[in-house]
Amino acid sequence: MNEIDRPIRRVGLGIGALFLVLVGQLTYVLVVRGDELADDPRNVRVIFREFTQPRGRILTADRFEIAKSVPVDDEFEFQREYPMGPLFQQVAGYQSIVFGNVGVERSYNDQLLGRGFDVSVGDAADLLSNRKRTGDVVLTLTRTGQQAAADALGGRKGTIVVLDVQTGGIVALYSNPTFDPNVLAGHDPEEVQDAFEFLNTVPDNPMLSRGYRQLYPPGSTFKVVTASLGLEAGVTTPTEPVYPEITELALPLTANALENIGGNLCGGTLFESFVRSCNTTFGQIGLDLGDRLATGARTWGLDDGRPPIDVVPGAVESIGPAPGAFKERAPEFALAAIGQGPVAVTPLQMAMVAQTVANSGVMMTPHVMQEVTDDRGRVMERYQPEPWREPMQAGTAAVLNDMMRAVVTEGTATAAQLPGIAVAGKTGTAQVAGAEAPHAWFIGFAPAAAPRYAIAVLVENGGDLGSEATGGAVAAPMASAVLSTLLAPAPAG
Repeated sequence: MNEIDRPIRRVGLGIGALFLVLVGQLTYVLVVRGDELADDPRNVRVIFREFTQPRGRILTADRFEIAKSVPVDDEFEFQREYPMGPLFQQVAGYQSIVFGNVGVERSYNDQLLGRGFDVSVGDAADLLSNRKRTGDVVLTLTRTGQQAAADALGGRKGTIVVLDVQTGGIVALYSNPTFDPNVLAGHDPEEVQDAFEFLNTVPDNPMLSRGYRQLYPPGSTFKVVTASLGLEAGVTTPTEPVYPEITELALPLTANALENIGGNLCGGTLFESFVRSCNTTFGQIGLDLGDRLATGARTWGLDDGRPPIDVVPGAVESIGPAPGAFKERAPEFALAAIGQGPVAVTPLQMAMVAQTVANSGVMMTPHVMQEVTDDRGRVMERYQPEPWREPMQAGTAAVLNDMMRAVVTEGTATAAQLPGIAVAGKTGTAQVAGAEAPHAWFIGFAPAAAPRYAIAVLVENGGDLGSEATGGAVAAPMASAVLSTLLAPAPAG
């Protein structure tokens, strides 16, 4: 080989190698990642294809339209509309030519487009006429429940979550502030981009689904979990031991102390301490449990998986004290036992805690889909309720039911009472790092004897009462208003 041929040969080999790399990359993209890329909502071809097809409706359980498609005279042919605006945004989501699908629009995209439906003989005419099939997604949420939650919050920053006790179906999930999804469903990319950027600069973050995407200290509502763990471990019973009436509990490994609210004397049996919400008693139970508090919290779902809600993006994971850390960080466990320190939860998680007590110790999988029907009204898919966890025995749940009833009849949650209906609940007033005003909480369920609905109410930074807020004064009346609406007899006729 002469000197001239050698460089040419090198160039040829280099081009051949690059060609093989290109073929390999194309093979990987088309074969290995083909389906993934085809289904990616950011794929422009996917967006164009789906916007030019008819799309089914999203309906409430009481059959009100949340989302629908209407024909329009532009290249996309169909425009997605949200008749109830901000009311259901945090569940229904939106369909955007810029940002893809979010919420139910994403998690049930195929069903809304009628994909995968079984074809029967009666559909032959549709096939011959090339008629596009669609599906309607019917939710577990009701307009009645969602509007009641919005009215109860009344513009205050916070969230309300209501669950069906037996099925885990979400009856209401509303947080404020919210926004109108119609501004992101338009067909002008520049206007949609501007609206999105504006919503992301608003200080109160209206795009945040506070019910299942934000973590908060749960305060004394977490005493439900602590009490269950103490009872299950045999550390305490409803009547023994009798905890001392003190104003503060000395914490090990430090010169600090855990105080009762207002510096009050508080103590007695577990039952009495629960009704009075004694921090000192529950701090001591946390110390008595030690690492069992951390491992037990995992059985309730903290640090052990996100609640598998069928909305995209899904719920964030609640967190608790670190297992195995008690010896070095004992004071944190006392704080965790009263819902402070290393504990942070979503309001959905705390609604699930209340639902578990009401459901004899079985925590159901939360979900928003009730059924899917085709465009002829035939049921194509129906959600089958299933347990997610079983963190305590039925006997423990029965004890907690009695304790939570007493909180409403004679304790910190008397404002949650309903005429003629027994309510069970627990309040919380959670201190927030760097803020003067605490978060106000209430979790509970009703009717207490035969539970139908479980609820969690969270009002950020005390709502109208600010630093003077308590869960009993702020959140409990909101829970009462929502439960009263949901349990009201249906109008005659």
